[in-house]
Amino acid sequence: MSDYPSSILQQALTGVQKLQPYQPGKPVSELERELGLSDIVKLASNENPLGASPAAHAAVRETVDALHRYPDGNGYALRQALAAKHDRDIDWITLGNGSNDVLELIARVFLGPGRNAVFSEHAFAVYPIVTCACGADANVAAAQSVRQGQRYGHDLQAMAGQVDNNTRIVFIANPNNPTGTWLTSRQLREFISGLDPRVIVVVDEAYFEYVDQVDYPDTSLWLDEFPNLIVTRTFSKAHGLAALRVGYALAHPALTDLLNRVRQPFNCNAMAQAAALASLKDDVHIQNSVSTNSRGLVQLCQAFEQRNLDYIPSVGNFISFHPAADGQSVYDAMLRAGVIVRPVGNYGLPDFLRVTVSTQAENTRFIAALDSVLDQMRIA
Repeated sequence: MSDYPSSILQQALTGVQKLQPYQPGKPVSELERELGLSDIVKLASNENPLGASPAAHAAVRETVDALHRYPDGNGYALRQALAAKHDRDIDWITLGNGSNDVLELIARVFLGPGRNAVFSEHAFAVYPIVTCACGADANVAAAQSVRQGQRYGHDLQAMAGQVDNNTRIVFIANPNNPTGTWLTSRQLREFISGLDPRVIVVVDEAYFEYVDQVDYPDTSLWLDEFPNLIVTRTFSKAHGLAALRVGYALAHPALTDLLNRVRQPFNCNAMAQAAALASLKDDVHIQNSVSTNSRGLVQLCQAFEQRNLDYIPSVGNFISFHPAADGQSVYDAMLRAGVIVRPVGNYGLPDFLRVTVSTQAENTRFIAALDSVLDQMRIA
C-alpha cells in the first residue's frame, strides 16, 4: 500500500492532477490558533468592512424557524428581483452558490477534453481551476507590460491571439482580481465583436459596484447585442454577504437553460436568498460601502506614494503593492503584528501583496504595521 497515494492520483483527470487547492485568505480563527493573538485585522479576502445590510441580517433571522425545510430550488423571488433590477425576464437569471459556482457551471457545460478556455495572466484563480477540472486546456495570454496600457492588466490583443478552433470560453474579469485593472467600454466591445459568436464570453463583474469610471461598461446591457455573452455578479463583495455564498449570472435564455441543466439542486440556500433579496432593496448600504471604499483607496494610495512603494492602481476594493522587500517575509511579519493581508504569488505576482480596502481605522492599523515591519527589516 506504500504507493497508494500516487496510484490514486493517476486515476484522476490529467487536469486535476496538475491543480493545487485554492488557497483563501487566512481566517482570523486560524491566526488566533497559530500565534495566540487577539485584536486581529483581516484584510485578505476583499470583504466589505461595513458588513451586510441590517435588512439582510433581519431577513436571515426570519428564516431560522424553517431550517428543516429545503430552500426554493428555483430561487423564484430572488430571480424575479434580479430580473426586475436588470429589466429582464426571469429566464435570463441563473443563481449560484457564489459567483464561483456559476463559473463552474459554465465550464461544465462548455469545456472538456480537446477544448480550451482563454484568460489572462494574473487573472482570477478560479478560471484555471474550473478549466482544468473539466479536462480542458488553459490558454493563458500574457498580461499588459510596463509599456502598455494598464500594467498587469488584460491584453485583449494577446487574448484574441490565444483563441483557436478549440476555444469554447473566454474569461474576462472586469475589474480583475488581484490587479484591480479594468477595461473600457470601447476596448471590451471591440474585443467581443471580433470573436467567433460561437465562443462564450464570460465577463466577471464581481466588483462592479465599486467602480467609478465614466468609461467602465455595464455589460449586462449588452446581452441583446451579444447572445454569446454571460455576465456574472456576486453578493459577496459590496453587499457584504460573503459568508452566505450567493451570486448569479445574466445570459440569453438558451444559455441560462443549459446552465440550469447542470446546476446542483438547492445550490442557493434559504438564508442566502432571503439576505440577497433584502440587500437588493438597501441602496443606502451600498452607497455607504462604495463611499467608504473610495475614501479608503485614496488613503492607501497616498500612503504607498509617501513611502515610495510601488502599487498597481485599482478600481476594486483591494490594491496590490510591492513592499520593497521579500513579499512572503513581509506577509509573515504582518501576521505576527495581527494584520492579515494576501500573498499573490499564486497569481504570478510573487513580489506583491494584496490588501483589502477597509475603514479609515483599519487602513491606519495596516499602514502602521507595515511601517513597523519594514523598519525592522531595514535594521536587520
